[in-house]
Amino acid sequence: MIAANIEKIKIQIGLNTRLIAVSKTKPVSALQEAYDAGQRLFGENKVQEMVDKHTQLPEDIEWHMIGHLQSNKVKYIAPFVSLIHGVDSLKLLEVIDKEGVKNNRIIPCLLQVYIAKEETKFGLEASEIEELLGSNNFKGLKNIAIYGLMGMASNTEDLEQVRLEFTGLKSLFDKLKSTYFNEDARFTEISMGMSGDYQIAIDEGATLVRIGSSIFGSR
Repeated sequence: MIAANIEKIKIQIGLNTRLIAVSKTKPVSALQEAYDAGQRLFGENKVQEMVDKHTQLPEDIEWHMIGHLQSNKVKYIAPFVSLIHGVDSLKLLEVIDKEGVKNNRIIPCLLQVYIAKEETKFGLEASEIEELLGSNNFKGLKNIAIYGLMGMASNTEDLEQVRLEFTGLKSLFDKLKSTYFNEDARFTEISMGMSGDYQIAIDEGATLVRIGSSIFGSR
């Protein structure tokens, strides 16, 4: 079932978008099944769960931290995390940078943008991102790399609203790319879209989609 679901989704998303299998709360056996079907990108939202699974599964898995990340937990995933999606403050970036120094690696990050019409979502406003990118503190960080943006759309049945939010994220990405990252070949990722709206996200330019229930079944 998991293998068939992955194959179906990969056909739907095409060659320009990569699939992150959102494996939070799922047992290692389910992740292994997805791995055996060729899946290599997995998304977790709890640090301890990611660390535990990382020790039990093959080393060539790319682990994506997709949940809200607390500063005091960064050290546990810094040695191996492939991409941190939910960076929503300069303070968090500074902590990630320090852990990057300790682990002698540059840690890839996405800036999380607040695009939803909900109070429960995390993220930075566009103006806050520009302020962050223009700051001397940010320019001094050498062990992080900004690979792009991440956003979570409103939890709504209004798909036109969702499309507008994704369109806005893509527009902001294009603006930041030309203004701040025009010489940085790493700034390429737009992480948006989940099981209920990933097709819209792909239409609007997503390079990474985060899909859980359509692969592993509902929680």
